[in-house]
Amino acid sequence: MGMRVIQASVMAFAALAAPAYSADEFSTDWATSAKSQARLVVADEGLAGFEIQLAPGAITYWRDPGDAGAAPTFDFSGSDNVAKVELLFPAPKRIAESDGSEAFGYEDDVTLPLRIKRRDPAKPVTLAVHANYAVCEKICLPAEARLKLTLPAAASPYASLVESALAAAPRPIPPKEFGDFSPYGVDGWRLCALHEAGGSRDLFVEPPQGWLITAEPAPNDASRDCFKLTLREKPKDADLPVALRLTMTGGQGPIETTIEVGQPR
Repeated sequence: MGMRVIQASVMAFAALAAPAYSADEFSTDWATSAKSQARLVVADEGLAGFEIQLAPGAITYWRDPGDAGAAPTFDFSGSDNVAKVELLFPAPKRIAESDGSEAFGYEDDVTLPLRIKRRDPAKPVTLAVHANYAVCEKICLPAEARLKLTLPAAASPYASLVESALAAAPRPIPPKEFGDFSPYGVDGWRLCALHEAGGSRDLFVEPPQGWLITAEPAPNDASRDCFKLTLREKPKDADLPVALRLTMTGGQGPIETTIEVGQPR
């Protein structure tokens, strides 16, 4: 009995780890995991999406997972006639974890847009991805998907799904249009952006590896939404200035930029 149980478990794992090929002309089969499933869908010849559906109560992570969790990884090296894949992330939200930590990610199903540049415009594209991502409920579990899809030239029924995800990704803008940056106290900076009607604003800060810089709301004025950025940690031998990737959500839609900041004082 024990051996049959072990063999069944191995066979089930092998089935989950096996590549998922096209379920229809525009999508792969679902690659299933304990608390999620994922597939590739195509919008058009240059745009696809990595779609994740989550079990009720589960979350998955943004490219910066926050206090805990793990950022997803994607390998497209098995693709054919692909020069470049640009992976985009819809804007994240802050998610309170049961241990008191804070995650950056998604509580609902999410599609990550994939912009595809082909090597030879006259030949078809086969997009292959090996993805690893984390899914957390009460505990965190790794999820894996190996997917392959040849992109058709016909109109796709998944175009609106991927285009909606693309619209939810932050729009890159120049630093001078993002907001006013100034020193704030002895260990941080103040960022103020022109107020926009719409959803409540939040700021996510991505410093280089080894740095920890947090963001929290600061006192606003009538025309601006402001945040305080605080330097918490830095590598032992590193010095300012440092380049920060900033994502702001809310307002009239998410935006992002990269800015270099120097000594607060």
